[in-house]
Amino acid sequence: MAIRVNVPRDLSRVKEKVAFNLTKRQLLCFSLAGMIGLPTFFLVKSVSENVSCATFIMMAVMMPMFFMAMYEKNGESIERIIQHAIDWKKRKRNPDEDKYSWQMFKNGICRADENFYSKTMSFSDINYKLATDEDQQAIFDNWRKFLNFFDSSVSFELTFVNVTKDEAKFYETIRIKERDDGFDDVRAEYSEMLNRQLEKGNNGLEKSKYITFGINAKSIKDAKPRLRAIESDILNNFKKLDVKAKPLNGKERIDLIREIQRLGGETNDPLKYPTKNTIRTKTRYATISAFSYDAPTMEDRFLMELLNSDSSQVISIHLQSINQNDAIKRVKRTITSIDSTKIDEQKKAVRSGYDMDLIPGDLVTYGKDANSFLQDLQDQNERMFKMTFLIMNTAGSQIELKNNYLQSSSMAQQFNCDTYKLDYRQEQALMTCLPFAKDWINVDRSLTTSSVGIFIPFTTQELMQTGDEALYYGLNALSQNIIMADRKSLSNPNGMILGKPGFGKSFSAKREMSNVILSTDDDIMICDPEQEYSALVKKFNGQVIHISQKSKQYINPMDINENYSDGDDPVSLKAEFILSLFELIMDGKGGLGPVEKTVIDRCIHKIYEKYFKEPIPENMPILADLYNALMDQEEKEATEVATALEIYVFGSLNVFNNHTNVDINNRIVCYDIKDLGKQLKKLGMLIVQDQVWGRVTANRSVGKATRYYMDEFHLLLRDKQTASYSAEIYKRFRKWGGIPTAITQNVKDLLESSEVENIFENCEFIYMLNQAPGDRAILAKKLGISKYQLSYVEKAEQGEGLLVFGSLILPFKDQFPEDLELYKIMTTKPKEVAAWQKGV
Repeated sequence: MAIRVNVPRDLSRVKEKVAFNLTKRQLLCFSLAGMIGLPTFFLVKSVSENVSCATFIMMAVMMPMFFMAMYEKNGESIERIIQHAIDWKKRKRNPDEDKYSWQMFKNGICRADENFYSKTMSFSDINYKLATDEDQQAIFDNWRKFLNFFDSSVSFELTFVNVTKDEAKFYETIRIKERDDGFDDVRAEYSEMLNRQLEKGNNGLEKSKYITFGINAKSIKDAKPRLRAIESDILNNFKKLDVKAKPLNGKERIDLIREIQRLGGETNDPLKYPTKNTIRTKTRYATISAFSYDAPTMEDRFLMELLNSDSSQVISIHLQSINQNDAIKRVKRTITSIDSTKIDEQKKAVRSGYDMDLIPGDLVTYGKDANSFLQDLQDQNERMFKMTFLIMNTAGSQIELKNNYLQSSSMAQQFNCDTYKLDYRQEQALMTCLPFAKDWINVDRSLTTSSVGIFIPFTTQELMQTGDEALYYGLNALSQNIIMADRKSLSNPNGMILGKPGFGKSFSAKREMSNVILSTDDDIMICDPEQEYSALVKKFNGQVIHISQKSKQYINPMDINENYSDGDDPVSLKAEFILSLFELIMDGKGGLGPVEKTVIDRCIHKIYEKYFKEPIPENMPILADLYNALMDQEEKEATEVATALEIYVFGSLNVFNNHTNVDINNRIVCYDIKDLGKQLKKLGMLIVQDQVWGRVTANRSVGKATRYYMDEFHLLLRDKQTASYSAEIYKRFRKWGGIPTAITQNVKDLLESSEVENIFENCEFIYMLNQAPGDRAILAKKLGISKYQLSYVEKAEQGEGLLVFGSLILPFKDQFPEDLELYKIMTTKPKEVAAWQKGV
């Protein structure tokens, strides 16, 4: 539900009456009319002695003064309008004259006028549109407090810049570059998919938000400390709103000014003012209009809809608070003026013989609004602001410009407001739109904090990172804009993909893997308990390792490399893993005691001596070497441990008692453990994790990232050993260049583990698809997701949900085109998989 506030009428329209129920200006004009008209009457009468003729001529010469006294358009008198037209004509004759001079300093301070200095900060969006009613109200209240922070000595301006991007250049930022590795045809297909997704949204506009604040000072030396203090306070106020803000330096401010002066174009062509309400360069057109705020109420949706417009535009809102005592005095004078006019109207009514209560309706309305305004100032923590609201529409042609202007005007009319072009004042208006916080146009009106605050400058957050490693994650469900993100940019890139079966969980994982393969140099490791990833891995010439009692493909749990630990003895760290392995083996016998741990650790160090003396594959120990070393020990506990290990060495579960005979150094390695028996499944998952750790450590030494995907992750958390090791992955991988991603459908099972808290705390990327009701509630509590945000998971169709990216929460939808070859190997729908396999 939208927030709505009452808007006081523009009290500046209530003119203070001096005498005879006339304003000072009206009295002056009428007096001048009389001073000109009466002598004219007697002069004509003395010549022609025709009273009618003399009267007619007298009225003719007086009429312009009467017209000047009464005429007003958009708050401007006729002589002001004429003066603007004259100034515009002069400007056309001298187009190169520099009327406005400003000086920019390296630190970002700008002297915009002789004694006026300002600074500019960019600020980010927040998901106001996605927030609950309660959250929206809280944001509105905090925004009002933010506005009230500015005292009457500070002028400030909110600037919103929507600039049309060059579509070809923008596409180049997301297009996957060729690598000449045999997969460029897939890259071309994937890039075409991205281009098709781009067309669904409003990605052609680059949107940015700025706040500029300025003060009067004698010199930059005097201005600098005050501006620095204001900047610090603004940053703190933005923090309360969870808004990120950054001060602009001098170069960044100049770039922003030039960007606005280009009128949405690419080049800095000279600006011209060919008509009374048009600005143009060689290739672009613009017109600047003022927003007339006349509606009795206003909703928060107005600015939001303007900002979501699909046309190139700049919106500038200038605000200046009025000293509280001066504001109260001003409103009281207005009330006095209204009451005086009421009395005059009542006297007139009595003289005319009708009811004295029948006075003009405007007087009643203005009287109520003025008294309400005064009460708000005195009792409701409201302040008085002067606001100038300008909209600069830009376009590549005059017809497009007209349509853009009509679109903005139509939006205003939907909210019972209006816009009007600033005839003859386009140059002043353009200067006012620039981020100087200096108002050269002065079409302001007085408002309360709430009626200014209803223009909440927040809509929907976007996630559009650029760079070769920014990957595609669907479309923003609110704006339809493409989501591109680089998990490595997060302070912790660890992730999770959560969702009920059939809603795109595995498909999302495969899509990210494909994007990683095509766009980056990262290695990919997969733990595949359900045999879902083989087709994808084979497509990209990866290594699928089938681990089962019937398979002839082997991995050695004793594998190690010199980089296995960070500065410590690699064998000591390897010993921790092997002890975890024995904990699983001995689980039915009560686990390991201190003596067992001691003898196992002693034997581990012993069997690795040969390998580190001569590190060749043949010297890598296997489980049989550990068994023999244990049998050589004198302690009875060593014999008991060796006996427990025997079935995995010489018995029916001897899958892991072999040297590795597959290409574990392939860029893409998938460990298919579907056919491992129940007794070996847990052991196999733990061994796979250690294999991945070995790869991560080896890759770190060459500066390469390793992405590890763990499907059916909840299985790893059922046992203490695998759960503990999994939590260690989420703690340890980041600094080694590892990026783990857990994939699971059973959130309840996931959260039953005591280790899950450690995992969630070390996870800043969560791709959440449709969830069961119980799981939704649990995740909402764990991740701080509001009920309204969670509705995007509750109602989600296949490929839809919520993306948690650091502190950002976005609803997404990924309608991946089904006509792509890549789709065929990524889909998990049984009918589609069967059809594809049959075709193969």
